[in-house]
Amino acid sequence: MTLRVPFSLMTAALLGCAFVAPLAAQDEGEPLRVFLRSGPKTHNFPVVNNGQHDYPAFLADWSKILLERGVTADGALHFPSAERLANTDVMVIYAGDGGMVSPTEREALDAYLRRGGGIVVLHDGMCSDDASWFATIVGAAKQHGEMNWSRGILKLHVVDREHPITRGVEDFEMNDEAFFLLRQAPEMHALMESPIPEREEVVPQAWVYEKTIPGGQPHRAFVWMQGHYTAKLLEPQNRDLVLRAIAWAGKRPVDELLKVRPPRRPGPPPPPGQ
Repeated sequence: MTLRVPFSLMTAALLGCAFVAPLAAQDEGEPLRVFLRSGPKTHNFPVVNNGQHDYPAFLADWSKILLERGVTADGALHFPSAERLANTDVMVIYAGDGGMVSPTEREALDAYLRRGGGIVVLHDGMCSDDASWFATIVGAAKQHGEMNWSRGILKLHVVDREHPITRGVEDFEMNDEAFFLLRQAPEMHALMESPIPEREEVVPQAWVYEKTIPGGQPHRAFVWMQGHYTAKLLEPQNRDLVLRAIAWAGKRPVDELLKVRPPRRPGPPPPPGQ
């Protein structure tokens, strides 16, 4: 396998991400191809370096995490082109208002989903100016412009302990942000839920969604609301949950991305004259 680090990931490199050498192919089939749809940092008050919604840092950190695990990683601070989506197995959306897409981007996304492409959505990536439509893509979404968030200690309860993504995950607490007033598709399947801080309401916090667009292949989506504080996604339990979700959305064994893979050793040089 030849590792291709696209120009769009140069931003990540400038942020201090040390990319590894070409990695060995995964044991089963070709390497999983993941596109990290990130965006400019938001929530810069009172200071910029506050750890909130740091999408460029996510792009840098998670490019390295995926590359170390044998994934062919691509990514950018904007929605991918149709050509780049055509070379993607799973798109991870971690960007402000990640569900807001142009008509041209909708067409590219529709074609991607029709061939069975997977989606993993984190935190504000589930926000859309058309939440009812985006819910038909990822299972549930929140509407841009509504007061639909609350921060504090979340008591996350695993409601499905048999699903491959959450199998073995115990209930836990997390100081982060949760959303409510969701638009939900009937087929959305909750994996975790939590009471909303300062509200008497229990809302799903993570879920999966599987759908087949007429004339297409089945596609899988995973959404996890948390990630307001970007570095929390690097904590081992949270990191592994996201890695399992990526593998599941890509229709791979869920534990496939949990191990760091050694760099591929270069082969012997060709004989003289060849």
